[in-house]
Amino acid sequence: MRYEGVLRKMQSELGQPIQYYLIFNEDFLNVNQVLDKELQISFIKYQCLNCGEDRPIFRQGYCQTCFFETPAAGDWIMRPELSTAHLDKEDRDLEYEKKVQLQPHIVYLANSSNVKVGVTRKSQIPTRWIDQGAHEAIEIVEVPNRYLAGITELALKEHVSDKTNWRKMLTNTIEDVDLIQWRNKLSQYIPDEAVAYYIENNQETHMEFPVLQYPVKVKSLNLQKTTTFKGVLKGIKGQYLIFEDNTVFNIRGNEGLYVGLGIN
Repeated sequence: MRYEGVLRKMQSELGQPIQYYLIFNEDFLNVNQVLDKELQISFIKYQCLNCGEDRPIFRQGYCQTCFFETPAAGDWIMRPELSTAHLDKEDRDLEYEKKVQLQPHIVYLANSSNVKVGVTRKSQIPTRWIDQGAHEAIEIVEVPNRYLAGITELALKEHVSDKTNWRKMLTNTIEDVDLIQWRNKLSQYIPDEAVAYYIENNQETHMEFPVLQYPVKVKSLNLQKTTTFKGVLKGIKGQYLIFEDNTVFNIRGNEGLYVGLGIN
């Protein structure tokens, strides 16, 4: 069985376990069904997610030109506190920025390798947590725009990490913590503008990932250097494929690569 197309982050559905899908232009693959099978991945060319041209990928699936031009890669994506659509102020494309920034956003705590604070659009719950490989998560505030979420995250990360240790996440070196207790403890640091949006009395969401075998020591696959890789798929966590020989492949980190997938 063979598939071919440009890599985009896997789509997912919350389940026991989570279901993962690779979506191509004319086909899709339920990746869970490939577990315990041999998978061959071959790099064919680049295909920028914006212009579609065969140009080296710079960041986030975009060629260098598109990365600095498309509104989908503005600085406010990674730093939501820089959002300005609520002020009617354009960064790259005000219509696009209003569409994305002026909708409900969640500030949350997630535990993938350690407790971390993060921001996402409400419509991206629980997808965002799944993408980060979090086995538990909880909402702290629900605000009406991205800016308020950004300044809340900025205040809270003075007291809790905003980073995930991806190696720990992939080796499942994790500990269960009481996220309700963490939420309550951090509530005192929510900025005045967002206090009214604090969420009380909600419960943790738990995620179960389809992993048959965790790697002991992860080896990251660089498909642009090793243009063909073959291995037995043993798990899917976050946006990573985990193979029997401890190799891991970050699908999201390789968006914009046009690949061939062979399944034996």
